[in-house]
Amino acid sequence: MQTKSKSNLILEQSVKRILQELGMDSEREGLVKTPKRVAESLRFLTRGYREDPSQILLKAAFSEKYNQMVLVKDIDFYSLCEHHLLPFYGKCHVAYIPNGKVVGLSKLPRVVNAFARRLQVQERLTQEIASAIETIIKPRGVGVVIEAFHLCMAMRGVEKQNAYATTSEMLGIFESHERTRLEFLSFIRRDVSK
Repeated sequence: MQTKSKSNLILEQSVKRILQELGMDSEREGLVKTPKRVAESLRFLTRGYREDPSQILLKAAFSEKYNQMVLVKDIDFYSLCEHHLLPFYGKCHVAYIPNGKVVGLSKLPRVVNAFARRLQVQERLTQEIASAIETIIKPRGVGVVIEAFHLCMAMRGVEKQNAYATTSEMLGIFESHERTRLEFLSFIRRDVSK
């Protein structure tokens, strides 16, 4: 395995080469440090590969008799589209119904970040978050809804600046019981009159 500094150097050289292939003078004052900055930025934006979402949840799971919906909504996230390496960002809403175990509330946004800070597609991101929660704490059900704005649709391609994508994953009671699913969706619904 490469050392981090050797890996960083290879990444920096690759960015410099990309700049040159785009016709840029990579030695111009404003671009001299760009390869290093981009390499550091990419490491930060993909740090989720170095995080284990299951460990995040396991460290904060504890027994509790609470059996009603637990919801953390409007979790801000940022990710990179794996198709164009352009950002997509938005809100993630996560709910589960405990089955003898709960997790610390702050762990749900941490799990969202661990998966979002990888090269992603929104559909898989939604599924991965729900699956991790289901696998680790084994609740009666999990619901995840993501609303995101994709720069690959806004800046290139169809160039639609106001289009948001919504994805959902409903597991367990959220999938099998309409009332539970509708309760979750009513909690995250936005009041557009405000």
